[in-house]
Amino acid sequence: MKERARARAWVIRAGRYGEREEWALENGFSGGGWHEVPDLTPYASREEIAELVARIYADNPKAHANYTGPLYAHRSRVQPGDLLALPLKNGSGTIALGRVTGGYRYLGEEMSADRRHVVDVEWKVTDLPRTAVKQDLLYTLGSALTIFAPSRGAAEQRLQALMETGADPGQLAAGRSATGTRTVANDDDVDEPETQTDLLEVARDRIMTRISEEFVGDGLEVLVAAVLEAEGFVCRKSPVGADRGIDVIAGRGVLGMDSPRVVVQVKSGGQVSDGVVRDLSGVVHEQGADHGLLVAWGGLTKPAKDNVYTQQFRLRAWTAEDVVDAVLRTYDRLPDDIQSRLPLKRVWVLAD
Repeated sequence: MKERARARAWVIRAGRYGEREEWALENGFSGGGWHEVPDLTPYASREEIAELVARIYADNPKAHANYTGPLYAHRSRVQPGDLLALPLKNGSGTIALGRVTGGYRYLGEEMSADRRHVVDVEWKVTDLPRTAVKQDLLYTLGSALTIFAPSRGAAEQRLQALMETGADPGQLAAGRSATGTRTVANDDDVDEPETQTDLLEVARDRIMTRISEEFVGDGLEVLVAAVLEAEGFVCRKSPVGADRGIDVIAGRGVLGMDSPRVVVQVKSGGQVSDGVVRDLSGVVHEQGADHGLLVAWGGLTKPAKDNVYTQQFRLRAWTAEDVVDAVLRTYDRLPDDIQSRLPLKRVWVLAD
């Protein structure tokens, strides 16, 4: 295999359900995984790793191809200087981006079995909203592979731009500004992520993108109110520009005055700060409400998350992922005009 002329971009996952994400981000790691696999330091080549995988998963031939490529990439192909992207599964609908600072290492038996295989990463951005990424790149990021190197649609240049500016320049603009050429040949299935797409993740990303485009600003308040009404609440929406920290008031009963009474604040912009959480908590008290719901489409800062957590019987936060879940849960009961603006169809696919 030829030597590469410049750093690459990789996408890696920290568990299918995000169970290792916070640990990876806090400690500057790539994410762990592969709890059955021992220290890979003695196994540098793809052939050696393939033989190891065949021994470990002797009763699961399907795992041989599925695991060999990602393990080899993690052990030998990811190098210091490479860009690493981690699509988060923690419900925030965000992506973490950083630079690899050290090659593969095995953390040892003192760590839990699924937190031993890592590369060191300096995470530069931990809260990039998926809505900042154009649909074609989201499709690539939605691959079912555990680790892969995106190569289509100027993905590397666009991930670099997203890490530096928070904006996706798109395929054409990134392609025009790209400098240098990669001299390494694709020698692995992890270089073709688009051929192994996670259909569920891609579908959710497309739904999220449509919501962000169709229900902007005041429209997101309308959508949230419609979801709550579908759940049995009576809602009253505040006039635009005069909400005084209240976008929607929801309650039970004929007049919407029975418990649980909920004060809703909707933020469709960037990350929500801790000050917004404190203000909502005060409004809940002033209004005599039972609960407060903060819809933070762009996610929450860590202090804001911590504040919500300490008041979890009083406040609840919905990120973009939570809004999508709520829409899917109530879709059949949403008004016709909402469904026409967000046309969805239920389909069945094989789980494998």
